[in-house]
Amino acid sequence: MKITNVRACQPYCESSPPDWRTDLGQILIAVDTDAGLTGYGVGGGGFASIHVVQTVLRDMLLGLDPLEIETLWERMYRRTLAYGQKGLVLMAISGVDLALWDLKGRAESLPVSELLGGRRHERLPTYVTVWNDGQLREVAGRGHRGYKLHLEAMVGGESDQSSDAAAADFVDRVESRVAAARELLGHEVELMADAWMQWSLPTALSVAERLAPYHLSWLEEPLPIDDLAGYRELVDKSPLPIAGGEHEYTAAAFEHLASERLHEVLQPDVCWCGGLTQLVRIYEIGAEHGLRVCPHRGAELWSLHALAALDPQPLAESGRGWMTWVKGQPEMEGGEIAVPDSPGIGIHVDEDRLAVLPAPANHWTARAR
Repeated sequence: MKITNVRACQPYCESSPPDWRTDLGQILIAVDTDAGLTGYGVGGGGFASIHVVQTVLRDMLLGLDPLEIETLWERMYRRTLAYGQKGLVLMAISGVDLALWDLKGRAESLPVSELLGGRRHERLPTYVTVWNDGQLREVAGRGHRGYKLHLEAMVGGESDQSSDAAAADFVDRVESRVAAARELLGHEVELMADAWMQWSLPTALSVAERLAPYHLSWLEEPLPIDDLAGYRELVDKSPLPIAGGEHEYTAAAFEHLASERLHEVLQPDVCWCGGLTQLVRIYEIGAEHGLRVCPHRGAELWSLHALAALDPQPLAESGRGWMTWVKGQPEMEGGEIAVPDSPGIGIHVDEDRLAVLPAPANHWTARAR
């Protein structure tokens, strides 16, 4: 079996959020073969990543064996080192890699979880990320194992730290939201908080100290992802576990996070970090260093199989509900989610009915002389 084409598009989502998650939104990638089989995957990066697929990745994969997934991953990564390594190129590679895993499952008539060694779990507990108080009240009591507060959306970014009063007020507002959530949910469920890379080290330490009585399972991405020295100090001093990695790329980067103990919970996004090939290695890294791996948006099809086969304590995060074109996505029921049994990843794509965004026009005009 040989690869005959690699295609990419950005499907239209009516309720897609009006921000970078649409402007650089999720792309669908298809890997076609001479056996008549097609595998599908999802990456990020919008039309920028589509350009990478069409002009770089496609040509280097044509005519090769799609079942040699690790070899193909190394080929894509090494040949894009000059401008890749992180960001949009890795988002594109992620989608291609997932399509290859889907294709291999279809070729062998097995769900991807079986390709990973077999399932430990048939149904997985879930947690829901909420962006406001109304969402939290709506989903509370539905049986989820946990709930995560997106504090950047609920409280706002860090206030001006030149004022001690403003800094204290910010910490007070964060604690108020967390206290209200804990009172609503009770103490029998897990509670987490996500700062979305917006705080300074002093603020993160102050918030962690203040939130310690509420027994959070983790404080997620409190610092910018490149503040490695800050994370080292924060992990050492914080009374709460520090999580991160949603916006990190490749297993090599996670090896550094783990070996330097910069995070206590690793949160790779399989559609961004390099695909399933890298997620498998990140699970190995977590086991080697005694760290928990809890993939970002783990309840989506793309991560479910890894959680079912590789995770000793799986906890699947709610996904992107606006991506209604992903057919085959299981629903969360009673706080749990089932792992698909169909061959491959479990996605169903009706290409004849798929609505896609048109490619952006070139708005360049020559300077008037």
